[in-house]
Amino acid sequence: MQTVVKLTQQSVQGEIESVLDTYPYNPYQQAFAIPDLRQELIKFVLNRIPCLYYSNFEGHIPFSEDDKEYLIKSKLPRSPLEQQLYVQNLIHQGIYTIFKDKSDWISHHLCEKIQPGFEPSHWFG
Repeated sequence: MQTVVKLTQQSVQGEIESVLDTYPYNPYQQAFAIPDLRQELIKFVLNRIPCLYYSNFEGHIPFSEDDKEYLIKSKLPRSPLEQQLYVQNLIHQGIYTIFKDKSDWISHHLCEKIQPGFEPSHWFG
């Protein structure tokens, strides 16, 4: 089971890279370059793949009753293309959800990364 989980995690990470490449650098790629947000996105996707509840990450994303019922009833699509589209859709959902839930934190964190050389000078008043 550990091998399956590792392969699934590697596959999800590869899909995340592919999907993020379709988003603008600022703020999406820049935000998910932050390790904590990247881990949260990976966790979001892995925890929503049917029949795979991955708990090696610290903490779990809480599920609503509707989510739990959906996960019990759903099955991973059979064809590889359907599986890829399913995972890509989960990634898009995760990006949207994380940005919605953490928009203030992301804005604050990305604004802190401005380098001093790019700030306006206060020398001239």
